[in-house]
Amino acid sequence: MKAGTGQRPFKAMVSTDWNECLSPMGPFDPFIFAYPDIKEELERIFKEYTSNKMPLSKAMNLLKDICPRALTQKQMDSYLEKKFATYTGVSELIEWCKRNDVFFMINTTASIGFFQRVLARGLLPPISALSAHPAFRYGHCKTDPDMLFELLEITDKPVNTKKAADLRLIPYEKIVIIGDSGGDGPHFEWGAENGAFLVGSMTKWSLEGYCKDRGIQIDHYIGPCYAVDEKRDIEREMATDFDQLKDIIRRVLLR
Repeated sequence: MKAGTGQRPFKAMVSTDWNECLSPMGPFDPFIFAYPDIKEELERIFKEYTSNKMPLSKAMNLLKDICPRALTQKQMDSYLEKKFATYTGVSELIEWCKRNDVFFMINTTASIGFFQRVLARGLLPPISALSAHPAFRYGHCKTDPDMLFELLEITDKPVNTKKAADLRLIPYEKIVIIGDSGGDGPHFEWGAENGAFLVGSMTKWSLEGYCKDRGIQIDHYIGPCYAVDEKRDIEREMATDFDQLKDIIRRVLLR
């Protein structure tokens, strides 16, 4: 297939979660950094919606109620300066995808504003598209992705992946979907129904359980896989090298 007039043609697509998937950070960490007194409550809310026990919309409304005020750009930049981190090889993978005409989309419940500042500060290479929550965002910046989708519920992940793929005329069987928790379950379910390649990254039991209940086969794993109530092993996670996904993409998507 050829992309539309004036659009760059892409051979394949990666649509990936961010928090605890490409990065050890959580979506509420910037708010905990600014307002440490609300840490315990925000961590509880995060676990609730990523295990499919609470709608994302309710979680974000609770965040707004609990957070004393919206994070200023200065507060977000201060957090990023001290705490920003990715797993090994993530930036290199994004750059490799661009060189090899693979459309790279971050598809996450984290805030649009977080990624606006990450990209503005050059902490990640430019990405093809962003699907994220609009509750906290800043004014338009020239480093914002050209393709930006609002994500209000976790069920918007597959909707936004489909929109991006359709706009760039990318066949669904040429998509790699990466996720870590039950919040990625609907994304994996859509992927399984449409021939996408499913990758579990730092895979939580909530995602395994979601997939097993629906007969969904996860095609590849990267990083540790966690049993029910098993504590995260940050040292093992940080030692995981995303360079290995290049071979997966070459073999599955670029053939």
